[in-house]
Amino acid sequence: MKQFLIFVRKEFYHVFRDQKTLLLLFGMPIAQIILFGFALTNEIKNSKIVVSDYANDMASHRIIEKLAASTNFEIQNQSLSHSEIEAAFKKGDIKLAVVFPSNFNNDLLHTNKAQVQIIADASDPNTANTLTNYASSIIKDYQRELTKSTMAPLQINTNVRMIYNPELKGVFNFVPGVMALVLLLVCVLMTSVSIVREKETGTMEVLLVSPFNPILVIVSKAVPYFFLSIINLTVILVLSTTLMGMPINGSIGLLYFESSLLILCALSLGLLISNSTDSQQAAMLISLMGMLLPVMMFTGFMFPLENMPKGLQLFANIVPSKWYYITVKSIMIKGLGLSEIWKETLILAGMTVVLLTISIKKFKIRLS
Repeated sequence: MKQFLIFVRKEFYHVFRDQKTLLLLFGMPIAQIILFGFALTNEIKNSKIVVSDYANDMASHRIIEKLAASTNFEIQNQSLSHSEIEAAFKKGDIKLAVVFPSNFNNDLLHTNKAQVQIIADASDPNTANTLTNYASSIIKDYQRELTKSTMAPLQINTNVRMIYNPELKGVFNFVPGVMALVLLLVCVLMTSVSIVREKETGTMEVLLVSPFNPILVIVSKAVPYFFLSIINLTVILVLSTTLMGMPINGSIGLLYFESSLLILCALSLGLLISNSTDSQQAAMLISLMGMLLPVMMFTGFMFPLENMPKGLQLFANIVPSKWYYITVKSIMIKGLGLSEIWKETLILAGMTVVLLTISIKKFKIRLS
């Protein structure tokens, strides 16, 4: 028993000396609890909406107060015109708009009927459906209160309009997300093992002593995967448009340009991982575990980012697939051009330059 306890103590020492093991034991459960408890929820909160109040009367003010009091909505503006609402939807600043017509309260009290228009961005059909149900429920709640107080059969009809995806096809949200997931993971995984493979097989010494610029070694590793990823992208687009009915309302050239940026960013990240590891297994593990969960959770196509705490929303900003997902939806579904998505494009280009620069600097021209 004494020898047994000595071996047990020895194993404890090994565990506490190994920081990676400690991180796996304690860090992963804590991270999963935080993510699954706060981030991964189907409930939609703090969605940005606008209200266009042409009535400006007691009834419209009361409904707006109820919308503002709900944790599901965050009212950005209460005086936008129809053209301004359309521009806000194109920029992606809002998810929902509620429009009160003039004489709203007067129609309700004299004819016992009134109309309210709800406009939703249906490029994400699940979010659009949920938000319209939330807003309709609040309006119906006010209708019941008013009916009880006036003892009259009052009725407020909600006219729901789904823009960009009136048929509420799930493929409109699914395809851009899959494009971001596939391109990023495949490119990172393929390139992450490229330089490590040379180290393990012993051919890196040959490359370093040859009359060849070390920077060109890195570039040569990325070029084949870049062209293969472009072919992969083409196959995805053909299948999406022919079999799934996915539209491409914007410029196909701009779509390929944005996709090329993501591919270059992913290749740079893969090369950085390859330069920082000494085995193919470690490179593959970091690529899969380090990229799969962030891409799935922080891109925005599976879980709404506005539901997450501010810290996780800020973390999502460093995930390249988030910005690519926004640009793809803007081009394919909304038909927007570079003038509307320049910010996302600039961020994605900046990430690519930073990652590629770090990869080149971390490339060791001398083997230890």
